[in-house]
Amino acid sequence: MIQFWGPEMLLRIPALLISITLHEYAHARVSYSLGDPTPKWMGRLSLNPLVHLDPIGLVMLWLFRFGWAKPVEINPSYYREPRKGTILVSIAGPLANLAIAFLAIIILKLDILRIGILDSFIYVLFLYNLTLAVFNLLPIPPLDGSKILAGLLPARQAYEFSKFESYGPFILILLVYFGLLSSILNPIIIFIHKGLDFLSNLVLLRF
Repeated sequence: MIQFWGPEMLLRIPALLISITLHEYAHARVSYSLGDPTPKWMGRLSLNPLVHLDPIGLVMLWLFRFGWAKPVEINPSYYREPRKGTILVSIAGPLANLAIAFLAIIILKLDILRIGILDSFIYVLFLYNLTLAVFNLLPIPPLDGSKILAGLLPARQAYEFSKFESYGPFILILLVYFGLLSSILNPIIIFIHKGLDFLSNLVLLRF
């Protein structure tokens, strides 16, 4: 993964808070809009970062740019179509991160801030959101990608896949320990980065 150390270190904190908060809020908002009151009952329909933070996951994100927040509790039985609803809720977080990353790259290309520290902050915000989106889309429990995959699989295969949920965190730890996670994420991050760059150029051609 792309590493950045130095003065940008302090910029990670507000960038992290924005990225995590909007990711989890997107999950909560979509679930609530589909008829599930659970996120509201649990106080997750909030833009207050404190309700979404997991201390260990936050430290991991700050140091390594991958980690986790406090999962949003949902009850798919409230959805009209539980499997489809679960997919929509699961993909909402990564999509929110991609939207922020896209907005950030637009701001950087417009060069409207013209203040070094603000440009650096927007760049850090871009990196965090791009990485969070890709990381969370991995089909490894308990990441969002695993829930999306489970929703797309036939019921029998989804049930078999669910048996591996308890092994997900250990798989992630092993990937990190052996340095394989970066090898998996980097090509995807670079590919999506190029895609966002291309789309932003198309948008800016209109201005």
